Amino acid sequence: MSEADARTPAEIEADIRRRRVLLAETLDEIGVRVHPKTIAGDAKAKATAKVDQTLGRAYVEVNRTLSGVRAKFVDEEGSPRLERIVPVAVLVVGVVGLVVASGRKGKKK
Repeated sequence: MSEADARTPAEIEADIRRRRVLLAETLDEIGVRVHPKTIAGDAKAKATAKVDQTLGRAYVEVNRTLSGVRAKFVDEEGSPRLERIVPVAVLVVGVVGLVVASGRKGKKK
């Protein structure tokens, strides 16, 4: 007699009940996974993670750039480097002056 033949009807029924419960749990899980709210929530979570990652990288890059710019205009002790600041300030004042002068020429016409 094989092992399958040795089982009693009660054991077979218990096995069927157990398998039905497992099947119902599996179907419930599949139903949750394919539900539109679950799919939308997963997509939102992925998009949020991607945005957070992109913003994090952008923050690091901006911080690195600003640190580099700061290092050009401030020495290691925190004192301003006037030999670099003065030419930039003169250039900015000159550009602003040109913009203002060209704006006034346009209004006189």
